[in-house]
Amino acid sequence: SDLDVTRAQVIGLALSWKKGQGYYVPLPDRRDEGIAILREFGPLFENEAVEKIGHNLKFDLAVLLWNGIAVKGPFFDTMLAHALVEPDQRHGMDYLSETYLGYTPVSIKTLLGEDAKKKKKDPDQLMMLDMTMQEVARERLDEVAEYAAEDADVTFQLSEILRGLLEERGQHRVFYDIEAPLLPVLVAMEHEGIALDKAALSEIGATLEASIRELEKSIQERAGGPFNLNSPKQLGEILFDKLKLDEKPKKTKTGQYKTDEQVLAALAPKHPLVREILDYREATKLKSTYVDALPGFLNPKSRRIHSSFQQLVTATGRLNSNNPNLQNIPVRSALGREVRKAFVPRGPEWLLLSADYSQVELRVMAALSGDAAMVEAFQQGIDIHSATAARVNGVALDAVEPEMRRTAKMVNFGIIYGISAFGLSQRLGIGRSEAKEIIDEYFRQYPGVQAYMEKTIEDAKAAGYVETITGRRRFLPDITSGNATVRGAAERTAINTPIQGTAADMIKIAMARVAAALDEGGFRTRMILQVHDELVFDLVPEEAEKVTPIIVACMRDAIPLSVPVVVDTGTGRNWLEAH
Repeated sequence: SDLDVTRAQVIGLALSWKKGQGYYVPLPDRRDEGIAILREFGPLFENEAVEKIGHNLKFDLAVLLWNGIAVKGPFFDTMLAHALVEPDQRHGMDYLSETYLGYTPVSIKTLLGEDAKKKKKDPDQLMMLDMTMQEVARERLDEVAEYAAEDADVTFQLSEILRGLLEERGQHRVFYDIEAPLLPVLVAMEHEGIALDKAALSEIGATLEASIRELEKSIQERAGGPFNLNSPKQLGEILFDKLKLDEKPKKTKTGQYKTDEQVLAALAPKHPLVREILDYREATKLKSTYVDALPGFLNPKSRRIHSSFQQLVTATGRLNSNNPNLQNIPVRSALGREVRKAFVPRGPEWLLLSADYSQVELRVMAALSGDAAMVEAFQQGIDIHSATAARVNGVALDAVEPEMRRTAKMVNFGIIYGISAFGLSQRLGIGRSEAKEIIDEYFRQYPGVQAYMEKTIEDAKAAGYVETITGRRRFLPDITSGNATVRGAAERTAINTPIQGTAADMIKIAMARVAAALDEGGFRTRMILQVHDELVFDLVPEEAEKVTPIIVACMRDAIPLSVPVVVDTGTGRNWLEAH
């Protein structure tokens, strides 16, 4: 009855287990009566010997869970399977049916009369436009039964085809060992949600508002007069016509000066006004995106925020969060960290527990490249940024200064993303020749990393794709492009994907193992959030001594590497305190 899983009522259930056949069970309008009938299917839902097949199965599992029905796997999701088989294509069921079965199913828009409205045809269907799905199901039961049973049949047929394609494309391990087991874990995590302290959020909002006003005043004083800070045109005129911060400023296609974050970051060392503009933009974005918006995401029934997590939206396999997106809260800035104070445990007797991979992408880089110096630093537990700073600057480890470490950190992470001398010079505010020398020295100190990068690009050109340690593939059609810019971008992607993708696979595997371990142990502690390399839990304090080592072990051992995998943990009365 609704696309919001927290509100949706189940109108009917469609099943198919043989090509060309489908069955539809309509449910009564009264929710409690409908749930009672759904419970009759308990032996099917709970039978772990029966695979449950669906398209975008997470939605169905979530709707059932919000209606009190927990479904046990194994699961086969045709949408996820196709996203692994053909990552660059569309993954809608109708598209897959037309592509693989040569059949166009009845559209939901046709069922609801939306197609008729566009074409101004069929008065009967036009009359249906103001009807709810429940009313359509009641008034046109035969049509709804046909539509729903067809969906189940088509999905069943697609699953048979996609199983073979997963094997053929070498993606069966990624699907069966990583993505499919993660489905119920995400459903449960989304269902748990996270609590929000509205009073703390209001305080943060007041602080941000004061900061915004101070920045506005300071920026306009530095600019020599008032102007609209939110106008790229006016800002460009201040920066380039008035302050002349760049002799050859970049312009948009319309001839307006570019004032995006990348441009401003490069200019920041030249004038304090630019740094303040960046701070102003961050503060206003934090206020509008989180402080003002988060209360609107509180569920009226649970009084918690239930973000949604997508498994295969990003090309590297990293989880993606939306409604709201909790993965974009800045962690490196003081203002961003303040927002985390508003996320709290579910009750006064609980705590939040954070478990965070330490420098996981650099550890994956060390394992993949096998570079002796980098592997040794991790095996000896030396801070990798300090170790890099010492090597690149030719000084002893204890002589590394904070600025040296900061530069080394930028280089370490930049190398993973195939950073150029120009890119590094912009980030560090130094000359391009100096940046090039830093990168050259980095490769002299870590020759294994350079060899790995070169071999990865060669292999990608030969195969047309790159792989993570688990075998997740990313196809790179542009890797042999005649256009140097396009080819360069594909080469950077080739270098980064096995690293970032392996890190993504690690936390996905860890999540499934952690969820299973918490369930098997009968613990009340529950996983409630995943953000990049971090898992957040509602923790029962009395369980801390038992569950913390279990969580750490599941994360540490998810994918064995040739270097130690370190997981940092912390607890607190809010997310910032726990991190």
